[in-house]
Amino acid sequence: MPHLFDHERLEVYQQAIEFVSWTSSLLETWPKTSALRSQLDRASLSIPLNIAEGNGKWSKKDRCRYFDTAKGSALECAAALDSAVARTLLSKDIAQNGKAILAAIVRMLIGLIQANDPDRTLEKGSMRLGEGGVSYAKENEKDQDKEKDE
Repeated sequence: MPHLFDHERLEVYQQAIEFVSWTSSLLETWPKTSALRSQLDRASLSIPLNIAEGNGKWSKKDRCRYFDTAKGSALECAAALDSAVARTLLSKDIAQNGKAILAAIVRMLIGLIQANDPDRTLEKGSMRLGEGGVSYAKENEKDQDKEKDE
């Protein structure tokens, strides 16, 4: 199928659509009344929608704002998958499959954000990506003070 819009050419958009598809089949097995089902459904849809809208913005600041929102929605989806495991709606292995897709999406979104705003670096943010995926913890102040002294 030919790409009619610029955002359709973005690998991150294509991965986000893949995640929407992945969650759709997953959510069919969850109770329709589950709040977690509704939340994951909305958050997963928010990722490609914000990527598309952000990619269409003229200013870099606007673009980054939408890419930030898409990144936040991806992190929300990761937390929803962890919550589904905690509620025994999902196995850890299946959750890890979804989180692997999300980690790739987050990495690409960070790249797009940095490409549009080179002043934004991971050191200034509260999230770092490691080999195991996403780490949500901020460096504590003592570690930061140590680095300054060295």
